[in-house]
Amino acid sequence: MEHEYDIVIRHGKVVDGTGAEPFLADVAISGGRIAAVGEVKGRGKEELDAKGLLVTPGFVDIHTHYDGQATWAERLTPSSWHGITTVVSGNCGVGFAPVREKDHECLIELMEGIEDIPGTVLHDGLKWNWETFEEYMDALDVCKWDVDLAVQLPHAPLRVYVMGDRAIRHEDATPEDIAKMREITRDAMKAGAIGFSTSRLISHKSVKGVPTPSYHSKEEELTGIALGVKDAGKGVLQLISDFKEEGREQEYAMVHRIVEASGRPMSISVVQFHHEPDSWREHMAMIAKGREKGLNMHAQVAPRPVGAIFGLSTSAHPFMGLQCFREIASKTLEEKVAIMRTPEFRKRALEEASLGPQELRREGADQSGAAPGMVLAGSRTFPLGEKPDYGLDPETSVAAIAKREGRDENEVIYDLLLEDDGKNLIFSAILNYHSHDYSAIREMLTLPGAIIALGDGGAHVGQVVDATFQTTSLKTWGSDIGVPEIVRLQTSVPAKAVGLFDRGVIAPGMRADINLIDFDNLWVQRPYVAHDLPTGAPRLLQKATGYVATIVKGEVTYRNGEPTGALPGRLIRGEQHAPA
Repeated sequence: MEHEYDIVIRHGKVVDGTGAEPFLADVAISGGRIAAVGEVKGRGKEELDAKGLLVTPGFVDIHTHYDGQATWAERLTPSSWHGITTVVSGNCGVGFAPVREKDHECLIELMEGIEDIPGTVLHDGLKWNWETFEEYMDALDVCKWDVDLAVQLPHAPLRVYVMGDRAIRHEDATPEDIAKMREITRDAMKAGAIGFSTSRLISHKSVKGVPTPSYHSKEEELTGIALGVKDAGKGVLQLISDFKEEGREQEYAMVHRIVEASGRPMSISVVQFHHEPDSWREHMAMIAKGREKGLNMHAQVAPRPVGAIFGLSTSAHPFMGLQCFREIASKTLEEKVAIMRTPEFRKRALEEASLGPQELRREGADQSGAAPGMVLAGSRTFPLGEKPDYGLDPETSVAAIAKREGRDENEVIYDLLLEDDGKNLIFSAILNYHSHDYSAIREMLTLPGAIIALGDGGAHVGQVVDATFQTTSLKTWGSDIGVPEIVRLQTSVPAKAVGLFDRGVIAPGMRADINLIDFDNLWVQRPYVAHDLPTGAPRLLQKATGYVATIVKGEVTYRNGEPTGALPGRLIRGEQHAPA
């Protein structure tokens, strides 16, 4: 029998990425593109039965940090396990190009400090077979992955490349510096960079505690670089900033001027802080004000609480600064668990944990990682069992458990860490959970200009695994805000926001990046520690259930969560036009 198509997906409930209501249809694929949607008569070389399944576009994650991993790995996990078929790297103004050989260490220290990727891993994994950003893209161009990758030109390497040590000392850029940065930016966009990213966040510091080189950059410098994007006629802008309360309105006015001068789209990270729980409303209002003026602005929003994961095998846990734990720090996990289960050690640990900061210092605790800096709010801390819920149910919190059982919170945490032979993990919400519910997140997601993002895939490997956002958001918000809208927010909306008009929608001519999803069984599994980085270093990973198949450019990359061996993902060179 002659096959008219490469793949035909039969009888699925198509959620097409536009926000429209789902409909039953077949989807035919040929040559990496969607050939037909509807009742498909012709046969495919492969027929996929999607009866009872959602058929969605592949998810597009515009906020990742695979700058290093993409050079040494074929699978950009954990993102590719979660229906993500396109990722954008080079966010927050950090990356590895352009770079002179003498500045390799500087960029490694920045990435280690800001994005929590161990320097030893980067030293071992990076080949450094590039200097210019164009050469970095050429190095990526020969790679194959299980997702498509687009890259942004990061501000910190650009500034160091042009200004040298003056950039690290946060000196103002001269007119000559700005002209050179504008030129390099233009050339990078023309060569295929998807955009430019910068950071004005004081917490973004190198491993030595030095603020990122871009932190104090003046408006003239930022405008000059943005004009370089304009000169190329393509490319987007990405910004993360403190937007401090005393100067917030003035800084947003500056941002509006930069976007207006460049004529290019900009996205800004927006989260809820516990110390300033309503400031996100001001951010969204300022972004809305820009949109009202005709500026193409979006807010990158996390669809669940953002926090840190702690365990005996992760890079940190609440008791690691105690003297008794410092004494067993070099032990294996099995040895630590055996010691922790002894009544004597347990008693000592809980006594030390109950001491105040001054008492701990008198007891000789390591002040750089002592318990005072690791005290977790019990009402925002949750065990991550077989089916993590990330605070959806406040009654599962450490505080709630302690209250029900009449125990101290430290005792509850201690026992939780010992479960599953010491492999159990706990999650502590740091952002987006001030009111101990998801109400602020829901409101953010429903405001104009919101994009589901901020998963940080490839970064924070020791304590965060948020590249799973797309899975939890679809399940959590699909039954509330609605599946069509959530799919839109993680497919066509992010794709268009970065100029990828060829994907994110299931329609004839579009990229055949598609998920087949068993919605009833969709969720994340418990995170775990794997030792698969260069040097055998550990990182947190998290798989999912419910992804029956993921297709990238017309090739099935995963079936029921297992890789097929297909690696159709490639480097995306700049803006991609919609099919004619």
